[in-house]
Amino acid sequence: MSTARFTHDTDGTGAAAWQGLPEWDDAAGLDLVDLDGEPCRRLVVLAAHPDDESLGAGGLLAIAHGWGIEVRVVLATRGEASHPRSRTTTPADLAGARLAESHTALRAVAPGGTLECLDLPDGDLAEHEEALVQGLVRAVGDGRGTLLVAPWRHDGHPDHEAAGRAAAVAARRCGARLVEYPVWFWHWGAPSGLPWAGVRLLALGPAAHQAKAASVRAHRTQVAPLSDLPGDETLLSPGLLAHFERSHETFLELAAHDTALDRLHQDADDPWGVDSRWFEERKRDLVLACLPARRYAAAWEAGCSTGALAAALATRCDQLSATDSSASAVAAARRRLEGDPAVRVQHRDLVDPWPADTFDLVVASEVGYFLSPRDLERFAVGVEDALRPDGVLVVCHWRHEIVGWPLDGPDVHRLLAGRPGWSEQARYADADVEILVLARRDVMPRSDT
Repeated sequence: MSTARFTHDTDGTGAAAWQGLPEWDDAAGLDLVDLDGEPCRRLVVLAAHPDDESLGAGGLLAIAHGWGIEVRVVLATRGEASHPRSRTTTPADLAGARLAESHTALRAVAPGGTLECLDLPDGDLAEHEEALVQGLVRAVGDGRGTLLVAPWRHDGHPDHEAAGRAAAVAARRCGARLVEYPVWFWHWGAPSGLPWAGVRLLALGPAAHQAKAASVRAHRTQVAPLSDLPGDETLLSPGLLAHFERSHETFLELAAHDTALDRLHQDADDPWGVDSRWFEERKRDLVLACLPARRYAAAWEAGCSTGALAAALATRCDQLSATDSSASAVAAARRRLEGDPAVRVQHRDLVDPWPADTFDLVVASEVGYFLSPRDLERFAVGVEDALRPDGVLVVCHWRHEIVGWPLDGPDVHRLLAGRPGWSEQARYADADVEILVLARRDVMPRSDT
């Protein structure tokens, strides 16, 4: 879908064009549940600019607050560029005023809710998407029990679209459920352009409707002129605001994607330096040294990247399955391991259900912190199903901060070691790397004497 070219003062699609459409009758409702269908405990609403949260999700904020759900609003920018031709108000003045307006607006729908501003530049979010992802990941953290709400990735405003893309990445990394809200699309778009299969409607009762209206009015710099001078005109006209006076709010539930690791492997033949860095060579030797047995009949390396560790593990295994979620990484691993009949390289997600195969060794090296907390738990369950009673799970991770993901290496090891039914058999740690060997509780892993 292409981005529309429009300005706020052009004639657009009137609110009447969206009324009475038969598609509304078939649209699903928005349930306040997380990815696992459990009731939400937290609502995080992202706004590209102050006022987006009130226009697109003010009613949702009011309903969530009324249900006792924790409410948090994250502003990507302060909206300082809303009146670039103003001769009466500087961008700094606008930034302060609009941030204050969002605080007032939040009190109208969710008193006690929290508001955070990431202070990224208004009008340039596309150049700061990674910083926005990082800020969102910090705000969401463990996404279980969380509904993340963001501007639609195809809303037609570059900042809104960048915010939507960043939210899709953050939702994937944190394990949060994501829905998106149109704002400017109502103005420039047409009913045929809405992905109706993903539409989720939230009915607004009188109290939520009134609270939303008060929230929208709080954005004084946008719903009224700054002055009578040219450049200070009203940005949100009555015709545009009419789209947000409906008795329901519209959200879109679409797939959340994170292609960062695949792009990393596309852009570099050896993105982690596994063939050139002493740290990587030493780490592989340490992993091999920590294996309790001399040889294993069947092993699985989860997250094999370009296959350097898989090549080393193959010297200790009769059969080795190496998997990665990156198609580019799998292609590189297959080139490296080509000709070894004992190794099978597969493109699959770590949390996909494993077939009937079972293993006496599972190795996960520097992959756990690229999973959400929810997916790390799902991975652990998959390992428990795939590992033979006397098998071992070996995990190896860098010990320093991982920027842009909610977990780091110590988090991964703590969460895995703390699962019922597992016991720690061995641990190695230095300043940079930690290796943990886990076995089923009350079962001594096999070793060769």
